[in-house]
Amino acid sequence: MKTELGTKNCILNAEAIKRRLRRMAIEVAESNTGETSIVIVGIASNGVIVASNLVDELKKIINVDIEFATIHLNKRQPMDVRVEGVDDFNDKIVIIVDDVANSGRTLLYALKPFLNFNPKKIQTLVLVERSHKMFPVFSDFVGLSLSTTLQDHITVETEGSTIIGAWLH
Repeated sequence: MKTELGTKNCILNAEAIKRRLRRMAIEVAESNTGETSIVIVGIASNGVIVASNLVDELKKIINVDIEFATIHLNKRQPMDVRVEGVDDFNDKIVIIVDDVANSGRTLLYALKPFLNFNPKKIQTLVLVERSHKMFPVFSDFVGLSLSTTLQDHITVETEGSTIIGAWLH
């Protein structure tokens, strides 16, 4: 497919995304065996949609209390970050979810609100991870790990709460 950015190649279609989310949900369940509750925190915009789909998959396979929160992060002013939906993260399993991990910067700043608490464990989950880490934040659960050039871009497209594809361009 041609776009104004050049060629756009599908790296994950909707069905592949569903399979990968199901697999990651199983990995999350296995990693947190014996826990009674988990807090899923989506990074605003597509991270929230990925997180919501993850919650749907988790509910099919484990019987735990799942709380849902949203991280609002200003990428131009990354110290300006806040969480809404859950007020207390003390002694809880927290899983931060985003659509694409590039340099690790967004995930790093997404950790900031949790420094005011004492969570039991913080894990990260991304649908697509690129190999261009500039910050020491790595994903615990990854749908697809992809080596790209610095000039390449990855976008995850959604329609409402449905993830329709991931594209390399």
